[in-house]
Amino acid sequence: MPVIQPNSPYATLINVFTVAPERAEELAAVLTHATDEVMRFLPGFGSASIHISLDRTRVVNYAQWDSAEAFVAMQSNPSAREHMTVAAEIAVDFQPHLYEVASVHERG
Repeated sequence: MPVIQPNSPYATLINVFTVAPERAEELAAVLTHATDEVMRFLPGFGSASIHISLDRTRVVNYAQWDSAEAFVAMQSNPSAREHMTVAAEIAVDFQPHLYEVASVHERG
């Protein structure tokens, strides 16, 4: 499960993919398969959540890694790169960035 709290030691990847609406489910399936088959077994992986926007034009991968270094190491893994290439070919554009949690708010 994702841990979302300020000052968390995790590096959070938020990758927003722009996609043709008719390919949103396909991209989400590719990302889910990559996570199930490869990512979750790599050192430093914490969790991943795949989201599809209601208008089907965006797919978001929200993933947590133990550190930015673990994320960078994943990017050089051949199996991970193979899956990332497939996802990139489906998407029109993608914007991966690492984040830290600045604040968390709950209903009062």
